[in-house]
Amino acid sequence: MTISHHVGGDLLLAYGAGTLDEATSILVATHLALCPPCRAELALAEVIGGVMMESATTGTAPAESLPDPAIVGAGHDGERHGPAAVLSAQPGSFVLPQPLRDYAGCDAAQLPWRTMGGGVRQVALKTRGSGATARLLSIGAGKRVPEHGHRGAELTLVLAGALYDRDTWYRRGDVDAADSSVVHRPAAGPERDCICLAVTDAPLKFPALIPRLLQPFFGI
Repeated sequence: MTISHHVGGDLLLAYGAGTLDEATSILVATHLALCPPCRAELALAEVIGGVMMESATTGTAPAESLPDPAIVGAGHDGERHGPAAVLSAQPGSFVLPQPLRDYAGCDAAQLPWRTMGGGVRQVALKTRGSGATARLLSIGAGKRVPEHGHRGAELTLVLAGALYDRDTWYRRGDVDAADSSVVHRPAAGPERDCICLAVTDAPLKFPALIPRLLQPFFGI
């Protein structure tokens, strides 16, 4: 599995610092479970941060203590590295990687999916705080979600199948990012249903009447 679309470096740093809202933190942890390069990047950032803090208290020049990035990244296999680390995805038939599966309490097949119409189902995840919201979506093969814009940021992490959005294919582990400048209508690939984790920090904007009328019922 090759991941081509990652979470941004700013999100990785905020995740490592523990400053993300719960919904976004779940998405980043799930992406990290699937993405060894991002786990290595986070580990390096944590080591550098620790060295900088130590140099501030001891007066040691940071360059004298900084690690070789190649050494930090080599062999990084998802073991825990401080409080911000996550477990890597374990091989098997699970759709949801372990951090998300632990949070949801089961794998995708056992979730209480709620039909939204048009071949789309969702499960809203209960998260603490009043910031972003997280939901799992199941989009039928070849189906599209309703056209929508954004009042804020939207991150969509593909967990199964494929998602086509703005001339780009996203597959397992890839993150599709959109902001208030984007109006789109992502579609699942034709081979199988697409399951993804979507996080938004503000309600979506639907140009069509029916999605707008249903929006309060589905909390989107």
